[in-house]
Amino acid sequence: MPPSLTSFTDDARIALDNLADRASGLIHPTIRLGVTGLSRAGKTVFISSLVHNLLNGGRLPLFEAMRSGRISTVRLEPQPDDAIPRFQYEDHVQALVRDRIWPDSTRAISELRVTLDYESASGWNRMFSRGRISIDIVDYPGEWLLDLPLLAQDFREFSEKTVALAATGIRKSLSEEWLTMAASVDLDAPADETTARRLSESFAGYLRACRADERSLSTLPPGRFLMPGDLEGSPALTFAPLPNLPATKAPKGSLRAMMERRYDAYKNVVIKPFFREHFARLDRQIVLIDALQAINRGPEAVQDLERALTDVLACFQPGHNSFFSSLVGRKIDKVLVAATKADHLHHESHDRLERLTGRLVDRAIQRIGMAGAGIEVMAIASVRATREATVKEGSHLLPVIVGTPIAGETINGERFDGNKKTAIFPGDLPENPDSLFQRLDAPNAELPEINVVRFRPPALDETNGGIKLSVPHIRLDRAMQFLFGDRLA
Repeated sequence: MPPSLTSFTDDARIALDNLADRASGLIHPTIRLGVTGLSRAGKTVFISSLVHNLLNGGRLPLFEAMRSGRISTVRLEPQPDDAIPRFQYEDHVQALVRDRIWPDSTRAISELRVTLDYESASGWNRMFSRGRISIDIVDYPGEWLLDLPLLAQDFREFSEKTVALAATGIRKSLSEEWLTMAASVDLDAPADETTARRLSESFAGYLRACRADERSLSTLPPGRFLMPGDLEGSPALTFAPLPNLPATKAPKGSLRAMMERRYDAYKNVVIKPFFREHFARLDRQIVLIDALQAINRGPEAVQDLERALTDVLACFQPGHNSFFSSLVGRKIDKVLVAATKADHLHHESHDRLERLTGRLVDRAIQRIGMAGAGIEVMAIASVRATREATVKEGSHLLPVIVGTPIAGETINGERFDGNKKTAIFPGDLPENPDSLFQRLDAPNAELPEINVVRFRPPALDETNGGIKLSVPHIRLDRAMQFLFGDRLA
């Protein structure tokens, strides 16, 4: 994060936190792994599946330490931060494995510690290390990450950017009520709580409409307007960006002075504590995105996803940490951008989804002028909800995926009850992702048709002892190897 986003006091507190972390790490080696993602990308499912596969010896051939048998035990331990809610792993796994329903999405920050005892691959290291490491998984909403760029924007810049974006594409009709209301008020009139609340509620309604499934837009700060939690109704969440702000300083006691003050309060009360206490202490990060949903919703959703990725990646400073540099401001030395729900495609398109996501990331980092070092891209399925098959259509064999649609899903006019399996042709992604991005800039662009169907989690077989096997996945082991495999070498 650029230094301008934090004050000297913030930097000092971050440095003290890092000193405490590093001192603790000398005795108990730890990786702080941030897990976030844009709306409905599957953060909770990713963490649940990762931990379940580690605890239950899942099939992880690309996770070298597990494949070679160097990991002796894996266990959950009490997390180090008593003020952060625990990630309720047991409840989420029960929902996945026993109830076959997807767990609730991330609404606030949570944490879980997984400790691994292992044998180093190096004989020299085995002489000096006890071979134990803890992975502190920090789960937080992607909307909070998209708030970080606001730290570098004053109220005027925030308003100008938000209003300009609201005037584009489908957002134009969704923002009409809020912008009409905002244009009708006297910005220099005395501050009025009722007017502030009406503007705030209308603006929040616009953000919710953008996020709805039928639109799936991604760039939606301020994030707490979508998940207010215990701040609901507070002054820090009762403001809205304003159009046509005068160049003069806001009169004391005016409506726009109130809005400016509350916007600053949002940054001080909501964004800065998250950055200082959590984000600035991360070592590794995975960002989950639902690229298939964006493609299914059309060019505007894909362009908005790219915009959100640009804002997200601008928050990171991937790079190597020395011990001494990490004392005052450690960097996130590895960032993984993972396109989820690869199981919604036939395996022939998995690499295509990965290449397409890589092109999205490349375009994003070019826009912000950063290097791509330390950033990896993958297509994964944290939980594989489908299997592959072929069906004969005339003289051709058609590759399909087979799964159990969630109750209420409708396919070709048939409404499913949540128990019946079906096979669908998911569609194909282009081999060359550049062809898709070339279409984005064309008038009346049309993207490949992808059948995005919501499937139930799979029914798992049981062993003779009645123990359910680990949940199936696609490339979860490869993600593990990138995120922390090097620390078990």
